[in-house]
Amino acid sequence: MDTQLSAPQAVASSRLWRFSPVALAVALFGAAAYAQQPAPAAGAPAPQSPAQPAPQAVPGPGSNTDSGAPTLHVGVNEVSLIFTVTDKHGHYIANLGQNDFALLDDQKAPERVNSFHQQINLPLRVGIVIDASTSIRSRFKFEQQSATEFLLQVLRAKSDRAFVMGFDVTPTVTADWTNDQDALETGINKLEPGGGTALFDAVYVACRDKLLTDRGPEPVRKAIILISDGQDNQSRVYISEAIKECERAETIIYAISTNWTPSRGSGDKVLQQLAEETGGEVFFPPSVEEMATSFKDIEEELRSQYALVYTPADFVANGAYRTIYLYCYDRKYTVRAKKGYFATGR
Repeated sequence: MDTQLSAPQAVASSRLWRFSPVALAVALFGAAAYAQQPAPAAGAPAPQSPAQPAPQAVPGPGSNTDSGAPTLHVGVNEVSLIFTVTDKHGHYIANLGQNDFALLDDQKAPERVNSFHQQINLPLRVGIVIDASTSIRSRFKFEQQSATEFLLQVLRAKSDRAFVMGFDVTPTVTADWTNDQDALETGINKLEPGGGTALFDAVYVACRDKLLTDRGPEPVRKAIILISDGQDNQSRVYISEAIKECERAETIIYAISTNWTPSRGSGDKVLQQLAEETGGEVFFPPSVEEMATSFKDIEEELRSQYALVYTPADFVANGAYRTIYLYCYDRKYTVRAKKGYFATGR
């Protein structure tokens, strides 16, 4: 996501194909900037796609800094993209503007950008998905305690909702959508470890049955907090199917590994893939006592984000999968966002 722009402004036709994605990416926010600048003098050559980031411009519609909770309305053919920007140390970067980013949707620059907000506080829809298989029995009480503390700290009663799901061979919802802290804590305490591990099934079902159905005219931040060692030995769906269901439900995964061995195992790679492919992050606390720190990091990220609403070019609500490629012009920063979505309309 930190590809550096190096294409010249004019290239031979044989080289144009190679650089066309970059030129399109530059066009995302540059178009909004140029639209507000004076027209070129008569007879002046038409401007080419710039090889450097577009100059800062008067903010476009909705591109204000908003430290509160903006109201973001999403139309039928619009995409709401929530993303996080960090430096190489994982610190969150605020105060970036619309012209600091470039985007390709289905390999094309968007038709237009409708709104851009930073440091937003969108309503949360969070699924706490806890591994309750035999393999994590010794760490289970710590998982329960940390998950409970997270919900107590993060959820805001007026706008946020959460549910609790445990899984071994099958996923079980022990607390349905609610903002009642007591009900959520009771749901966490109902879980008891035992049985095999069907991790991919649990992620798939959580998205299909709980998060996919939660749609509305205004965007919310939908996330799964997955607590597991990443081992799967019972699922009927593949990891790729679980990831696609997350994308359909517009849900990201924050995974907390319960593998505290010195070396990273195959389960950690599974958690890494689930998180990265959905635009989230995986945490590897060095001990069970450090789990609370990971939850605090997730809380900070959920409240330290950017929101972009745009109209894709050539959008057709045919259910096809459309890729998203978003990056920051400043290569010191990393952008985490979902990799794509299904064009189903709303």
